[in-house]
Amino acid sequence: MKKTSCFLPAHILLPSREIPLEQWGCVACDQFTSDRSYWEKAAALVGDGPSALQIVLPEVYLTSADLARRIDRIHKTMNQYAQSVLTRSVDGFIYVERTEQSGRIRQGLVGRVDLEAYSYQRGRLPEVRPSENTVEERLPPRLAVRRGACLESPHVMMLADDPEQTLIEPIAARKDSLRKVYEGELMLGGGHIAGWAVEEPALIERIVSALDALGSQEAFDRKYPAVRGSKPLTLAVGDGNHSLATAKAYWEELKKTLPPEQQKTHPARWCLAEVCNIHSEAIEIEPVHRVLYNATLESVLLSLATWSSENMAGLCFGAGSEQHFRLVSPRDESELSFETPTAPLTVGTVDEFIEYHLEHHPECSVDYVHDEPAVRALCKEGAVGLLMPPFEKSDLFKGVVMGGVLPRKTFSMGHAEEKRYYIECRRIVE
Repeated sequence: MKKTSCFLPAHILLPSREIPLEQWGCVACDQFTSDRSYWEKAAALVGDGPSALQIVLPEVYLTSADLARRIDRIHKTMNQYAQSVLTRSVDGFIYVERTEQSGRIRQGLVGRVDLEAYSYQRGRLPEVRPSENTVEERLPPRLAVRRGACLESPHVMMLADDPEQTLIEPIAARKDSLRKVYEGELMLGGGHIAGWAVEEPALIERIVSALDALGSQEAFDRKYPAVRGSKPLTLAVGDGNHSLATAKAYWEELKKTLPPEQQKTHPARWCLAEVCNIHSEAIEIEPVHRVLYNATLESVLLSLATWSSENMAGLCFGAGSEQHFRLVSPRDESELSFETPTAPLTVGTVDEFIEYHLEHHPECSVDYVHDEPAVRALCKEGAVGLLMPPFEKSDLFKGVVMGGVLPRKTFSMGHAEEKRYYIECRRIVE
């Protein structure tokens, strides 16, 4: 019997064409978490009009005194929108083109991910896997929103390892024959976006078949001979790890109350998400660097040498043939490498060292910084930086396959305004 695909077409709801896209779409709730002014501007732009902003909880408000009232209002607004605002639908996938600040176009497919094919528990090897550790303490406020919700709107972005461009690009080539369902500018500098309905059965079958091939045992064994025979990985979470984990936690909670037959069909078993090809030129994955405060170059080098000796990591000066990084201080800069590393990726080995260093130097602290110039500026002020090498796209899947999940703060995908915006919706109640 053919197994069920982990990514399927969905009954996707869209707002009336009379509602401007710039008013309706809003950026993912986990952006601008320290910038309440951004969300105040968004609220002023939307006013009392229909908007996805009215049915999501920006994380900047998670500690607000009126949190319970906000969640209650979200649930009531969802019920209203389900009746009178979300008047259009797509039965299939939505092919999306998002124009980024660079001018490049990020292509994706919106559909539903089977939560039975996903787990955020360490040690599990499902078809759909998180790319980073899930901090379960972050789930309760999100669960409070989902428990009483009749709708979901996605900001989860999944990644497929598709160097031959078999999944999304063939649909892109057919877009002129598809029904365009939305196009316009997104609020507050979000850029341009357009979406097309993919409803033709032959195209839907092509998508499902391509994804099944990417997640086959044969394809997995060819890419990862070191773990040949292990359970294949089909999709990795690029953005929205905790949102997908929330959907999973809610489903596991709800599933216990349902008879077996209903568990197979209940709409909360799936979560709406967008799948992109990690090999697309528009997908930029940048390393996140490490900065040590209250540290000296001498103390860090001594710690590195001691830790490497104790763990047989093979620390040496120079780029080496294995994992290399740059150590930057106010006065000096050195290229170092681990010849017998302790983790699949450089960042993992470096993080193991940092944990050791902080344990032995409690006066120190660590921060995670995206841009190399920002790291160098901090080093001029007295910090010690560990600059990670460029993050190879293949390393994301390699890290998930070989290490279970990537270390915390391994990579960044694009600028805040380029994250997924809430546009599409789906019912999660019967």
